[in-house]
Amino acid sequence: MDHKILQTTRELIDEVGYQDLTVDQVAARAGVGKAAIYRRYASKAEMAFVATVHEQRMPPFTSTGSLHGDLLALVRAFHARMAAPAARQLAPALISELAVNPELEDRFQDTFLATEQACLAEIVEQAVARGELAGPVDPAMAHLLLLGSLASALYILKLPVDDAMVTDLATAAAAGITALADRRPGGPGDAAGPR
Repeated sequence: MDHKILQTTRELIDEVGYQDLTVDQVAARAGVGKAAIYRRYASKAEMAFVATVHEQRMPPFTSTGSLHGDLLALVRAFHARMAAPAARQLAPALISELAVNPELEDRFQDTFLATEQACLAEIVEQAVARGELAGPVDPAMAHLLLLGSLASALYILKLPVDDAMVTDLATAAAAGITALADRRPGGPGDAAGPR
C-alpha cells in the first residue's frame, strides 16, 4: 500500500503539480482510504516529500573508505533526488508549510533530518576510527555543511548544480568537518591543547 500511495503521488505531481495535488486525488487513484494516508503522513506536504525526495528511512550506508568519498556518495545520492523537477516544485511549498505548522516541523526534524544526521554521524565516526579526523563533529554541523549547502544551491540560489559542483560541495564539507574536528579541545587547532 505504501508503494502505491507514493507512486500515485509522484504521478499526480507530474500531471497536476504540487499546488493542485490533493489527498483525495491520491486516495481515489491509489484505491485507498484517506485515513490510510493520514495514518502514514501528517500532511499533503509530508506525503509529497516522501514520494519525491526522501523516504523516512535511508538505505544502509556503505563506506567508501574515506571521508571525502563518503560525503561525495551521500551528496550525489541526495542531489539525484533533490534536483528532480517534482522536488524543485515541492521544496518551497514544504518550507512554507514547515514555517506555519509546528507539528509538521517537529515531525520533519524527528524523522527526515534525524535520519540524515544519523548517517552523517556514522560517516564522521568511521572517519575518526580511520584516523582521518582528530575527533567527533556535531552531526548537525556536518549536515549543514553538506546537505544544507546543497539545498540552498538548489532551492534558494537556484544554481545549475552539476556533478562538478556536487564534488566541490563534498570537498568543502570534508575540509570544514576536518577543521571543526581539529578545533575540539585537545585537538591540533586548540591553543590550550597538549604541546
